[in-house]
Amino acid sequence: MMNPKESLILQLIKENPFISQNEISDKTGLSRSAVAGYISSLTKEGKLLGRAYVLPNKKQILCIGGSNVDRKIQTLHSLQMGTSNPAESSQSFGGVARNIAENLGRLGCDVALMTVVGEDQEGHWLLDHTKSYADIGPSQIFSEAATGTYTAVLDNKGEMAIALADMSIYDLVDIHFIEKKWGYLASSELVVIDTNFPADVLKRVIERCQLENIPLCITPVSAPKVKKLPKNLTGVTWLIANREEAEALSEIEIKDEGDFFKAAEKMLEKGVEKVVITRGDKGLIFFTKNGEAGVILPPKVQVEDVTGAGDSLVAGIMYAHMNGLDTENACKIGIACSIITLQSHETVNPNLNQVCLQDTFNQYF
Repeated sequence: MMNPKESLILQLIKENPFISQNEISDKTGLSRSAVAGYISSLTKEGKLLGRAYVLPNKKQILCIGGSNVDRKIQTLHSLQMGTSNPAESSQSFGGVARNIAENLGRLGCDVALMTVVGEDQEGHWLLDHTKSYADIGPSQIFSEAATGTYTAVLDNKGEMAIALADMSIYDLVDIHFIEKKWGYLASSELVVIDTNFPADVLKRVIERCQLENIPLCITPVSAPKVKKLPKNLTGVTWLIANREEAEALSEIEIKDEGDFFKAAEKMLEKGVEKVVITRGDKGLIFFTKNGEAGVILPPKVQVEDVTGAGDSLVAGIMYAHMNGLDTENACKIGIACSIITLQSHETVNPNLNQVCLQDTFNQYF
């Protein structure tokens, strides 16, 4: 909470971003050194960005995490291990946080992306594409590492057989990186973060969002990476995970429907407000600390490719959440969004928009 002097100084800067510290001193009756101290505090709190008096642009949603080049190799016939398989390959824009940001941008949300890419062709290719759907101002290019890559091997039915990830660039992200860019989080109505960044960074984001009352959604990238999350998840508004991630986080082996809710209950005990666990072609379950609980079964649809379906589900749920829908209907919107992705070979369906989403929702729900 800002004190009256900080509020006055911030108001003067809003009125004149080029105002000097001496001018602020004259207008407030404070010494120049006191003004400098207040400005330093405002910068640390994220109310100002950097040395210049730049106020962060308000955004509905900030997505934090991975931005990768997705490479897909799909066999033309049944996949046979230990031998050569005729296949087709393609390359597309990927990364969990980036995919969610693009989906949200296509749905008309005011969204920003905080990610890191290398100083290479792949990094520039990703950012140039993404900036059409999200503000990439919070993102950063690292010259000392290569852009992340994700290679998925799919069978002839579009189901994933194995995936390989080169994500070493994310190890370079530290707490200082987040603190320096905190203004972007502080000026957002909702933050969505994947688990690509290091454990101490995730912990700091959760703690500060909780402290500053910023709604936060966590979407794990994989079962191994979910273990980066701290034991205390107080401050997490939404946690959306698949079965394997839920098992890793809850330490419960999920065998039947009841186990899904037991795993979700474990996450609620850790401090999460709303838990969603996806079950592939069996839909999802949701469980909240307010007692909302349910199972949503998906309709039967023709699956072209499963890659990106989970990311679009998260985007759909967050889109619905921002539009005031309750948990059940938000999850239905999420499933409708994932259906659109499942029916495309692209990680983010280029046909996605509000009208397409509404039509899909009305058709199946």
